[in-house]
Amino acid sequence: MHNLDTTNGQTSFISAREDAWHQLGQVVDSAFTAETAMEQGLLGGWNVRKTPLQAVLETGELLEMPGHYATVRDNPVTGASEVLGKVGEAYHVIQNEEHAAMLNALVDESGAHFETAGALNGGRRVFITMKLPGHMRVGGVDRIDNYIAAINSHDGSMAFTLMVTPVRIVCQNTLNVALGSAKNIYRIRHSSGADRLIRSQAREALDLTFNYLEGFQEQAEQLINTTLTQGQFDEIISAEFGAGDDAAKATVTRREAMLDEISTLFGQAYTQEGIRETAWAGFNAITEWADHFSPRRGDNPDEQRAYKALLDPDFKNRALELMLARV
Repeated sequence: MHNLDTTNGQTSFISAREDAWHQLGQVVDSAFTAETAMEQGLLGGWNVRKTPLQAVLETGELLEMPGHYATVRDNPVTGASEVLGKVGEAYHVIQNEEHAAMLNALVDESGAHFETAGALNGGRRVFITMKLPGHMRVGGVDRIDNYIAAINSHDGSMAFTLMVTPVRIVCQNTLNVALGSAKNIYRIRHSSGADRLIRSQAREALDLTFNYLEGFQEQAEQLINTTLTQGQFDEIISAEFGAGDDAAKATVTRREAMLDEISTLFGQAYTQEGIRETAWAGFNAITEWADHFSPRRGDNPDEQRAYKALLDPDFKNRALELMLARV
């Protein structure tokens, strides 16, 4: 399931020049503005607000719940009020218009342009991505595009998150990793003054973007110039991800399936053409598995993978360390 916010057949999603996910939402033939995202992406006019919560007794009497609020929006299609989540006294709402406007300032400063914008899970989360100008080619053959992504929640489930992330085009897997002291993820709590902090963090992210990407490319070049055979790779992933001797049978079965999938991605997948039998291919096989094949539970496994890829770099840091150990 795509889990994009859809009401009466209309989807809160807009994409620049490329086909929208599952043929949903709006596709525009050029870079779009924050205003276009709000209007055509059905992200504007939600009027997200906090409403005091009340407890309903068996008698029908209503009791106030001090310090507890529901976040509510106006549905962009029907106009009906909808509950998005439960938050506390200190929670500060960040409207979608503010979310986009904060990024809009980066367009003139960096040459970046809006690439996608949309809402997930009934409007509880909203994402906007901007593509940075240019790209890198690792070893002269493997293209990586670079993005700034901003993700907001209206249900209190996560901080406003701003990040710089490289994306490998051939398989669309997100290559975000922590590089030493380089910082590529910023989280701002929904508290008073959050909008001011987001503006300053957006500019800081832009200032640090190129240092981060330069460091990423330097390590990628080291990996692509390091030979790694199929046998060597299989030994590495077996030692790192294999089940222990005392593991339960079900665990052994799951880990064997994981190892087989990663090994096949390294040795046979078209996504490794041109870089095969290098440590760079090893890193990409592991990250591709994480983005596209790792098991997830629940109703929306694809969304879970997407958020894991963007917001939890630990597994990919581990993969990078494994491969850099071969350099």
